[in-house]
Amino acid sequence: MKKTGKTYLLDTNIIIDLFSNDLDVLEKLSNAKFTIPSVVIGELYFGANVSKQLELRVNQIEEFTLGCEVISIDQATSKLYGKIKAQLKNDGTPIPENDVWIAALACQHNFVLVTRDKHFDKPKGVKVEFW
Repeated sequence: MKKTGKTYLLDTNIIIDLFSNDLDVLEKLSNAKFTIPSVVIGELYFGANVSKQLELRVNQIEEFTLGCEVISIDQATSKLYGKIKAQLKNDGTPIPENDVWIAALACQHNFVLVTRDKHFDKPKGVKVEFW
């Protein structure tokens, strides 16, 4: 099967489900171009460090990220972060801080954000698919 023209930006919960061998996620990602925000990798390492299976979790993260493109925050991301955070505040619909950064990266790079968190429908201009 051919990879689609879209590039997906993976949220933390999608990667966790991938690590849990979620067949739906495995199938969708097998035919997709995707990238990971550095913020998500930080969230994964946090989860590993509070897990009872630290070594296993760290190994999963390191193996997975070896073959992945990782994107980081820069000044353009920061500008979009400020815009999105202000929009959410003005609308009275705050979302977790790291998720504002993830939304900003999705907007900046015109990626489709893949998540299971419904609050990602709050930031305007973010293309989201709920898997």
